[in-house]
Amino acid sequence: MSAPVASYSSQGHRWNLQSLYNGIEDPRLDSDFAESVAEADAFAAAYRGRIESGQITATELAEAIAKLEALVEKSSKPGLYASLMHAGDTQNPAHGALYAETMERGSEIRVRIMFFSLELQAMDEAKMDALMADPALAKYRHYLQVTRAFRPYKLSETEETLLERTANTGVRAWQRLHDELTAAHVFNYKDPATGETEELALEQVVNRLREANRDVRVAAAAALTEGLKELEKTIAFTYNTILADKKLEDELRGFATPEASRHLENELESETVAIVTDLCQERSDLVARFYKTKRQLLGLDELTHVDRYAPLFEAEERISYEAARTMVVDAFAAFHPEMGARADEFFAKNWIDAEARPGKTGGAFCSYNTTDTHPVVLMTYLDKMGDVGTLAHELGHGVHASLSRAQSYVNFHGTLPLAELASIFGEMLVFERLVAEASDRDKLALYAEKLEGMFASVHRQAAFYRFEQTCHRLRREEGEISAETFRDLYQAELQSMFEDGLTLGDDHKVWWTYIGHFFFAPFYVYAYAFGELLTLAIYQMAKSEGPGFAEKYVDVLQRGGSETPAELMAHLGVDLGSPAFWQGGFAAMEAMVEEFEALAQKVGAPG
Repeated sequence: MSAPVASYSSQGHRWNLQSLYNGIEDPRLDSDFAESVAEADAFAAAYRGRIESGQITATELAEAIAKLEALVEKSSKPGLYASLMHAGDTQNPAHGALYAETMERGSEIRVRIMFFSLELQAMDEAKMDALMADPALAKYRHYLQVTRAFRPYKLSETEETLLERTANTGVRAWQRLHDELTAAHVFNYKDPATGETEELALEQVVNRLREANRDVRVAAAAALTEGLKELEKTIAFTYNTILADKKLEDELRGFATPEASRHLENELESETVAIVTDLCQERSDLVARFYKTKRQLLGLDELTHVDRYAPLFEAEERISYEAARTMVVDAFAAFHPEMGARADEFFAKNWIDAEARPGKTGGAFCSYNTTDTHPVVLMTYLDKMGDVGTLAHELGHGVHASLSRAQSYVNFHGTLPLAELASIFGEMLVFERLVAEASDRDKLALYAEKLEGMFASVHRQAAFYRFEQTCHRLRREEGEISAETFRDLYQAELQSMFEDGLTLGDDHKVWWTYIGHFFFAPFYVYAYAFGELLTLAIYQMAKSEGPGFAEKYVDVLQRGGSETPAELMAHLGVDLGSPAFWQGGFAAMEAMVEEFEALAQKVGAPG
């Protein structure tokens, strides 16, 4: 790969993972596993049979959960570390080997303690209700509620053990294969000016779809399409296998629909999810309006997939990594000082892996890690304005993770839809600061980029969700799905969000193959639409209520996953089951579209 990575200001900014381990040869990787196995055996000897029979007091059960938390937290560290090292360099065989080893050894511990949740699920309802009413278990009430929610879908311990053990050579192996295929593949980009060919990684070729020069975008789209076609056969087989695996497990557990397990994990009613995703489809008019205006600004007869992320101006401002740090930290601190301090800690202590380099996994994420260590962020910062938004997004997650370390381990993580609240809120804080200081011309560009990001989070993710629903249904009803069918389904759902505002060309059809969420987290995607709309509505509340809202908001972040989504949002005065509330998110988005249209009239076509 020949990209000039050294030219980016993020070069050299790698994360420090020493709060976990000092390297892949650190002897604590082995000792933590060995100690965890011994502790798991002791835990099983002390509690097996006592939970299901009800021969335990509330105080004793609270003590047992506290011991389990400490055990799980310690035993999770080797796997977390291995996954982070692998994400940082998917081409390093030693990292891949450690990743595989920690998954297998982690399973050994999980099967030893699996009895505990199964016995909690099997306990008599009246006995469990009495225990949960005891103040000694107040801290763990939500954990017990979530565990009990899966009671109708539990299998025997033998069956659960078999599923856990075979997952490492089954679905997890297929998920890893997709990640490694896309991360390691070389995309041959032919420079339209020189005719020379560059070898680019996935993240780099996708990034060129945002270049002002249309010839560059066309060449990047062609390289992406041709590269993905080379992988398509293997990826289609991989996805079919993952679909079949989920079908089998859902049948064994008794889930009525493919998405039911995700709704249960997210602690959301299917009706609430349907309200959000249906509204996304109904309000695709906002997407069409935006792209019709953008087409006029760009002076093109038609917009295609090549033009979707085209900047309005010839040269986008370059933003150094340090300048981005200042922007994000200052914006967070202006809302609440604690948020600014938590965000700055990521830079001061090297908790961000920002540089571009071969083998690094694409995309961006924040890993919460454990309550006794600290979260870390991975992204590839390429000095673009859009990278500032990505940084703000991931640091929103990071601040949430940092604040929620006040909780114990089982209450540390919130559910997926609420996990996106802090990230998107962080983006909005930075966006408004940038807009406030910008000229009308720059405001136009900022609004364009922000709205495109919103449509990607709301309408595009809802389209992804519908694609997944159809794929899972077809795999169950008709058997293996052809690559051509995957292409057509993907194209139809994605085109529907644009209406007549933009036309997706045939080359776009194969792009479904690089969407990682389809493979490693079925139905995860609607959490983005949920989170974006939730945040837009809440952000308007924050502006209308003033400083007092910031205190309530930070308090909610500190609560982590200690309450249900509905309970957490009630602290902010939000009813998740109200269609009117969700309409408020679209109203906020429509106001931004109107501002974009007004600026377009005022500024005119970019010069």
